[in-house]
Amino acid sequence: MDRHKKLITEPIPKLIKGIAVPASIGFFFSTMYNVVDTYYGGLQSTEALAALSLSFPIFFIILALGSGISRGSTVLIANSLGAGDKNKAEKYGCQAISFSIVFSIFLTAAGLIFAPALFKILGAQGEYLKLALSYVDVIFYGAVFFLLTHSLNGILIAEGDTKTFRNLLILGFFINLILDPWFMFGGLGLPAMGLAGVAWATIFIQAIICVLLFRKIMSQEPFKHLHIKHLIPNKKYYLDIIKQGLPASLSMMSIAVGIFIITYFISSFGKSAVAAYGIAARIEQIAVLPAIGLNMAIMALIGNNNGARKFDRVKKTFSKGLKYGILLNLVGIAMVLIFSKILMNFFTNDLEVIKIGYTYLKIAVLMYLSYVISDICIASLQGLKKPLFGLWSGLYCQLVMPGIIIYILIKLMHSPIASIWWALVLINWSATIFTLFYTKNKLKKLS
Repeated sequence: MDRHKKLITEPIPKLIKGIAVPASIGFFFSTMYNVVDTYYGGLQSTEALAALSLSFPIFFIILALGSGISRGSTVLIANSLGAGDKNKAEKYGCQAISFSIVFSIFLTAAGLIFAPALFKILGAQGEYLKLALSYVDVIFYGAVFFLLTHSLNGILIAEGDTKTFRNLLILGFFINLILDPWFMFGGLGLPAMGLAGVAWATIFIQAIICVLLFRKIMSQEPFKHLHIKHLIPNKKYYLDIIKQGLPASLSMMSIAVGIFIITYFISSFGKSAVAAYGIAARIEQIAVLPAIGLNMAIMALIGNNNGARKFDRVKKTFSKGLKYGILLNLVGIAMVLIFSKILMNFFTNDLEVIKIGYTYLKIAVLMYLSYVISDICIASLQGLKKPLFGLWSGLYCQLVMPGIIIYILIKLMHSPIASIWWALVLINWSATIFTLFYTKNKLKKLS
């Protein structure tokens, strides 16, 4: 039986486990990859660590755009496969690849032009600005590899294959353990590149992953007979990918801009606060990793079963995903509460940074459950080819409300930094409750 046919016939719990577990393991190593980058940045200096944290929202924009292309192509391919149209699935996959290449050219140009101004808004000057630009400029040079990685992985996810990418992320993690210190501090004929070396290591690894993903896709149906002409831009397919992927990209970009806004307000408390937030965000990523795997499983399963018009399986996928997500997230919350101080100490010995980061993590755990519920709802809607709600939710949760509430708290009321964390808890839960009711209502209408 073809892999994608199993997604519309085999038991839902088995399929969720088979897709979500490898994806979660893969993204655990992806997060640990970022942890390694943060660790070596901390070895250089607190200023380098702050520069790395400052770069994160801009770097996240690239990831958001790549993820949007991936999600859009995954949904379109999954619905096509579920409907039994392999030819259409192949066309969407090929067009997603070429779209990534074309779009990366514009992204690189825009990033190199606007990054300095964005960093200056966040208060970066002198050596601090130079360090941040040395990292992020290299990342923009390699934007094509990030976008291609996401689009190629999106093709595999649509078929229920998350093991391939898991294996490559594990490989990338171990290569990074070698390249980060080598590129940063030099040796064996290579000059020391400092923080820029971390970025060059990342680009090198992403290029390797792209090549291996492409070889995997070319070895199986329906892409075995791929011809170069299939990659020529096609307006209809580009518009379909944009229609499905752009809301997802903009939703994730709203997270990046939201981080930018939060970092802007945090920067008024000094470099230590920025560094603390950057470290805590890495730790937070680990805690919510199971939700990422579940999101992929839910999107692939709902996409295939929606295409096959098996709506009872669509509803069951949502309810099971929600149940598993809540249970797994409770474990993540417990781990953060127990180990947060130890993890903060691992990255830095700066007592002020540790104190701020530890306080954030103790409050932030109250948001983790809202992340999981909201993400599963939005992944379900994307699988149904209804991606717009995720955008509106992201704008509310990441831009509009933080911009208003945190501005009032910090600029007008001169509240302490902890007031930012409590505001985020309130904003995230208000968005999640509405998202849950909206998604359940859409699922009830399926027939």
